Amino acid sequence: MIKTKNFKTIFPAISVPMNDDDTIKEAEFRKYLDWLETFYDDGIQGIVTNGHTGEITALSREERKRVTQIAADEVGDKMTIVSGVSSENTRDAIETAKDAKEAGADAILLMPPHMWLRFGMNPKSPFEWVKDVAEGADIDIIIHLYPATTKAFYPLDTLIKMCTEIPHVKGIKMGTRVQSVYEEEVRTLRKESPDTALLTCHDETICNSLFPGMDGAILGFAGCIPELISKAFKIYRTGTCQELHDIDDKIFPVERAIYRGGQPSGEAHARLKQVLVDRGVFDNAHMRKPVLPLTDESKKTIAEGVAASGLDKVDMSKF
Repeated sequence: MIKTKNFKTIFPAISVPMNDDDTIKEAEFRKYLDWLETFYDDGIQGIVTNGHTGEITALSREERKRVTQIAADEVGDKMTIVSGVSSENTRDAIETAKDAKEAGADAILLMPPHMWLRFGMNPKSPFEWVKDVAEGADIDIIIHLYPATTKAFYPLDTLIKMCTEIPHVKGIKMGTRVQSVYEEEVRTLRKESPDTALLTCHDETICNSLFPGMDGAILGFAGCIPELISKAFKIYRTGTCQELHDIDDKIFPVERAIYRGGQPSGEAHARLKQVLVDRGVFDNAHMRKPVLPLTDESKKTIAEGVAASGLDKVDMSKF
């Protein structure tokens, strides 16, 4: 088949399996990607490498590039490959974006400089940040919008300006996490920039986050329960509210076991990896420090959530 870049789809933000010595388990990683590709016709037509779920801040620049190379080599002939870019300065962000492009990424997920989380930013800086990286690397961009409660949050007028004046901007990962602000943003962006892909990333409240009118999602959660996430999107588009409520009831136990009523975090990503272990996809849930190993109590809670959601073991021998 001829590949078509699709930004209005579900993107699992994928985990990376690791050995106890912190090296990447490439063979297991490839099989994981092959499994996710089987959900292509169910609406999972993209992959995000080097997201927070993929431990971007724990990987070296060379490892980030290698992870994207593996994904592009394994499933990039069909799936849209997006690599996260996290940097504290524009020059480095451009070089990292070029790495992603050379590795086979179709686009990048551009995070804000994390110094803005503490110190805030000049109101003009976010637009220049995105514009400079887009032009410097000549690559398409999904903007990673951080929560409205942080100092790194981009106001609505800035988002509109990015979407309408920077041709490389193809989508926004809508991480607003304040429902009233989120709904206004989605509805206004839909009107002002209708071609921009608006993607939920609210793993912890996924079904609720669909209602303002989302084109797709970037979710670590989709990397461990793709069958339920893809079904929820299908019901959202073609089913009834009762059917969506019913699928949310199935999702909720494992959702609660991973996110515990809060936002994604390093510990939540470790719990997500444990779900992949319980499902037979990964051999272990090793995370790089400073994220610590899960307690036996946490593992028990996760196993109970997996069982309550009715999630089957995956036969990885097929891949």
